[in-house]
Amino acid sequence: MEDLEIYQLSMEVGEKIWSIVDKWNYFEKDTIGKQIIKATDSIAANISEGFGRFHYKESKQFNYYARGSLFETKTWLRKAYHRNLLSENIFKQLTKDLDIIGVKLNNYIKSIGQPNNTKKQ
Repeated sequence: MEDLEIYQLSMEVGEKIWSIVDKWNYFEKDTIGKQIIKATDSIAANISEGFGRFHYKESKQFNYYARGSLFETKTWLRKAYHRNLLSENIFKQLTKDLDIIGVKLNNYIKSIGQPNNTKKQ
């Protein structure tokens, strides 16, 4: 699983967001911070859980959950940006990172269960 690029990328963006939120004041951490960390961490966690499932349909389902968490993360990023907790540059870079993960995740989901995929069936 550690070889999956989408897993690696989602872990990296989770660490980037953690390091940003860690510097916020208590109120911001307790409201938006906890939400954005949970959503972001859920992307990698669901990819991981899907990878560990035996049947490809279960694997796909957990990757759909990961995609949902990705969109939730984008919403929390937008809220953080509009509430002046993120600079425009950081907001744009994190959004770009999530967009890349989204495309790769969609491609991965499409490949699950296909004969040429090395994912266990």
